[in-house]
Amino acid sequence: MSIVARLEGKRLRPDLELAALVAEAAGDGAVVSFTGIARPRSSGGEAVDVLVLEHHPTLTQKSLEDIAGAAAERFDVTHVRVVHRFGEVPAGQPIVFAGAASPHRRSAFDAADYLMDRLKTEAIFWKRETGEAGSRWIEPTETDYSDRERWD
Repeated sequence: MSIVARLEGKRLRPDLELAALVAEAAGDGAVVSFTGIARPRSSGGEAVDVLVLEHHPTLTQKSLEDIAGAAAERFDVTHVRVVHRFGEVPAGQPIVFAGAASPHRRSAFDAADYLMDRLKTEAIFWKRETGEAGSRWIEPTETDYSDRERWD
């Protein structure tokens, strides 16, 4: 069993994260991953140039570790990998990688879905979109919280 939960201040490379997860999962039957991309438009339709993710190094890291650890405990998985950007992320670039490996596909799918639902609502970040219309703070949506509640 391995659990990786990491903050990334430089450009996130989902291809490298997936390769690392696949290497760790040798002998498993399933690897499922999700890559989140910084959107080029706000929920209101305005152009977004940059997503700024502010964080507290200790608290944010702990929140990622707690979420990854909970997925590992909850699902029949052998490996969990969460890597989340912080700082300025240009629209179109990856901001999060979440993946899980398991002997069978269902557990890996469920673990990856669970990771993202919790990351969207519980990872400690302060998010701000910046674009032609200015800068505005963003919060998880009602849908994000509803998705999270599925796991209670």
